[in-house]
Amino acid sequence: MPHQSDHHHQTNRLAHEVSPYLLQHAMNPVDWFPWGHEAFQKARDEDKPIFLSIGYATCHWCHVMERESFENEEIARYLNEHYISIKVDREERPDVDAIYMAALTQVLQQHGGWPMSIWLTPELHPFYGGTYFPPMDHNGRAGFLTVLEHLSRAWKERRSEIDEGALRISKIVEQMGVFGGKGNLTPEIISRVLPAFEQIFDEEHGGYKHAPKFPQPSIGLFLLRLAARTGDTRPLRMVELQLDHMAAGGIYDHLGGGFARYSTDERWLVPHFEKMLYDNAQLLRLYSEAWALRKNELYEKVIRETAGYVLRDMTDPLGGFYSAEDADSEGEEGKFYTWRLADIVQLLGEEDAHIFGRAYDVSVEGNWTDPHNPTPGINILHVLETPEQIARSEKRDQSEIERILERGRARLFDARTKRARPLRDDKILTSWNGLMISGLAIAGRVLNEPLYVQASSRAADFILSHLYKDGRLLRCYRKGETRLDGVLDDYAFFIQCLLDLYETTFDVKKLLAANEIMMTCRSLFWDDAGGGFFFTPDGREDLIARQKDILDNALPAAMAVATLDLVRLAWIREDKGLRDLARQSLESIALILGDHPAACPSSLIALDHLLGPAREIVIAGDRETTETNRLIRLIQSKFLPRTAIAFASPDLDPRFAPIIENRLSTDGMPVVYVCEDSVCRAPMTDVVELSGLLDSYVSTHEHKSSPSGES
Repeated sequence: MPHQSDHHHQTNRLAHEVSPYLLQHAMNPVDWFPWGHEAFQKARDEDKPIFLSIGYATCHWCHVMERESFENEEIARYLNEHYISIKVDREERPDVDAIYMAALTQVLQQHGGWPMSIWLTPELHPFYGGTYFPPMDHNGRAGFLTVLEHLSRAWKERRSEIDEGALRISKIVEQMGVFGGKGNLTPEIISRVLPAFEQIFDEEHGGYKHAPKFPQPSIGLFLLRLAARTGDTRPLRMVELQLDHMAAGGIYDHLGGGFARYSTDERWLVPHFEKMLYDNAQLLRLYSEAWALRKNELYEKVIRETAGYVLRDMTDPLGGFYSAEDADSEGEEGKFYTWRLADIVQLLGEEDAHIFGRAYDVSVEGNWTDPHNPTPGINILHVLETPEQIARSEKRDQSEIERILERGRARLFDARTKRARPLRDDKILTSWNGLMISGLAIAGRVLNEPLYVQASSRAADFILSHLYKDGRLLRCYRKGETRLDGVLDDYAFFIQCLLDLYETTFDVKKLLAANEIMMTCRSLFWDDAGGGFFFTPDGREDLIARQKDILDNALPAAMAVATLDLVRLAWIREDKGLRDLARQSLESIALILGDHPAACPSSLIALDHLLGPAREIVIAGDRETTETNRLIRLIQSKFLPRTAIAFASPDLDPRFAPIIENRLSTDGMPVVYVCEDSVCRAPMTDVVELSGLLDSYVSTHEHKSSPSGES
């Protein structure tokens, strides 16, 4: 049987799509449909099952299955004759992906991942599924063609059984979509969660046990807040251990900045080389908040290099941020990022290559063998020895070693730019842009780096100009075309970034936009019966279930972020109604927070804000004066969880934001008003006094632990 077609040049319906992932499949001999009414109606008219394939543009195994199966003429003929084939970009349609991933993993009890392969009835009910399938039977595993043939026979011979089972699966998925567990919200939910996180923590390498190892930045963001709330340094040490090891590992790009998707091993050494915008956005925020708390020079280096990567390689000329970069180039995973010792010797010379090799574990033998392309001598750069260790061993000055390494990194980076780059997915997603806007705004705020703040403001303006139409957010922009209604994470993450930008720039337009979009979000997604937010608006006819995004995964749980948005707006607006909605949202999942806290760190962050103690900081003064900006700079350099920060500017109406009412400068001098749970201190003007007060809010110290792990 021919492995793939060398002569198929006709396009299918995906040629009219915008998604880079769908366009990758436009030349397949498979008669692909995009997700939509035309495909559904054809399946009903011809009474055929639907084969649904879900993936994304930078997915390695999606590429493999395309080459092996979707470009295979015989497999394509069988699909075209017996099925209606639909291709979905999970990043464009996370709602479709979430429903069928729930069916695959929770009901069909299969491993999840992409490419996801799901078989549906014409009514969109799932009856069978898996992920990657080899084209032919292999080592006792059924190949894709065998599965297609088996399911086609079952469709004809056991149709009523399939229909009944598929409907039953859909009903289970629908019930799962609104799962919760109402309960009371108490501070004990937060104070008792640390053992749950310690249980899964890797004490040797940082992060969370077992390979593959994902960064899970939402957990780190919560642990920083837990440390600030309790004064216990254990959660802070957990965060620092992870950040230190990740910054040294192969998961970090030591030449160009930025983090890969995950590590295939427990030591953070071997990455899955794709880079995702959302990972780098969240890690930028986590490293920035950790820097604000600890002022660690390594964290500043990572922040600047990661932000540099985003601004250099992932920013559209109009200001938005691209989605991802592939793991593969020239058909090999990691080829763009890995090195042979001979290459480095040629670039740096023997002496400098020796030092560089010691620092970054480069050897003739190599430190990685790709299981799919087992070529010896390949090296992944990761920190093996520090400049201090090398200088001591080599009996040379440390600054000299640092210069050699800096020069080496620059030369290797320059050489790498001449290589064939991995594919870049250049679609601009509202939700992921929201995360990166927040990351850059907070990095710019804590490091006093205007370049990052300007980039985040420009990206927010891009979204407001191009993806906010008729009072609603759209999800996706690519090459001048906008499409798809926004789902909850688009609203939640974008509102969050507007609030983060306001607290960075005090641009009132960002605050007003956040409030306006929150009102729309509430009307579209709020669950009047059960509390909380649905992931999709009501009335979507192309979905079999309406779910809630409660658990954190690669992205923060959208419902948690939307709930936190409510709390933050409630503080600034002194709006009890918004606060009550936030409380209802968290009460709807209170039992889950108590029973499974490690799965819900973003909801725990929202609960931390809701329970307080809540702090308000209002600056009054002339933004053009050095004195005012010195106070602003001091406040913004601190890690201040559970704190609303506002500037009493003339264009902010106190009726909209009562937090600033009667907050005036004194005799033309800037003043800072600090209140905690509605109890206000005397207005402050002294920088040293203010700094001491702010530091006292997040001081951490050693607590003796009880045997149970509770403080």
